[in-house]
Amino acid sequence: MWPEVKVLHLRRALAVALIFATVSFTCLVLLRDVESYHFFNSYPLSSFPSIFPSAYTDPVATKNEYPLEKILSDAAMKDKTVILTTLNEAWAAPNSVADLFLESFRIGDGTRSLLNHLVIIALDPKAFARCLAIHSHCFSLVSEEVDFHKEAYFMTPAYLKMMWRRIDFLRSILEMGYNFVFTDVDVMWFRDPFPRFHRDADFQVACDHFTGIFDDVRNRPNGGFNFVKSNNRSIEFYKFWYSSRTNYPGYHDQDVLNFIKVHPFISDIGLKMKFLDTANFGGLCEPSRDLNQVCTMHANCCIGMENKLYDLRIMLQDWKHYLSLPPSLKRLSVVSWRAPQKCSIDAIFRLNGTPKKSVQG
Repeated sequence: MWPEVKVLHLRRALAVALIFATVSFTCLVLLRDVESYHFFNSYPLSSFPSIFPSAYTDPVATKNEYPLEKILSDAAMKDKTVILTTLNEAWAAPNSVADLFLESFRIGDGTRSLLNHLVIIALDPKAFARCLAIHSHCFSLVSEEVDFHKEAYFMTPAYLKMMWRRIDFLRSILEMGYNFVFTDVDVMWFRDPFPRFHRDADFQVACDHFTGIFDDVRNRPNGGFNFVKSNNRSIEFYKFWYSSRTNYPGYHDQDVLNFIKVHPFISDIGLKMKFLDTANFGGLCEPSRDLNQVCTMHANCCIGMENKLYDLRIMLQDWKHYLSLPPSLKRLSVVSWRAPQKCSIDAIFRLNGTPKKSVQG
């Protein structure tokens, strides 16, 4: 009997010890969670470095590893021609305009290889980091004077500064001896445009409205797509264009281009200016109706990121549908653009307070 009593007492002691240990452990866990709650409320998770930092947020990835000259040299064609676009954070976000832009090159006719010659000019650190994650030729042009990372709404001070910064930068590219095709990132590339360019032009530009005559100054140019050859004439023209902003305060570069295209200075320097046919270089202002002829399509005459994205996606869908057709149906031009749907040219004119007829000449 006596040994059995000892065993019983021992079992009871072990049970009490186990209960005590369990309760103590539970209290410690609860205390730790309370302290952690206060700690992480004071210091949010975002303030701690990630073990695997994203290229989109990594601050180390916001400085140029190579000088502009090397980036241009690596991207240039044999004749020192590069393709340039500018990008800010709002348009660089995943599933935004930049992704659609690059997709158009990949699914276009003879355009995929042109990505090797594309240099993306990032206007803020996050756009630069995003560029490094999705493309091979990136250059950071971050301005300390103005923050370009947000969506620059049409004709706001931030928008105007961004447009004029672009013109001055492009002048520097010409001075470095490089020809360039400048393209807005909301221009979809569906065919190689180089065969459609004029051989004898120093400066050739797409149009919101094309009269049918390549050198008619009544054409309404759009600065979102142009091909410029580097020479003394084009350099002096870009200097004149940039300096003309002071004569037309409150206007963006495209409006000023429309003013100065008839200025005597253009003929004095001998600049050969040509306007590109919207049949090949179309946009939502004046779409290229024949998909057999289209090279690029621009989401111009459109206000608002969501509207632009909606219609750009429709463009890509229409192009994919066109590519799926047999040659006989392609020749019949049975497919055209369904866009614009969300974008509206009338919204532009309402914003400017300008009658549509007078704007289109």
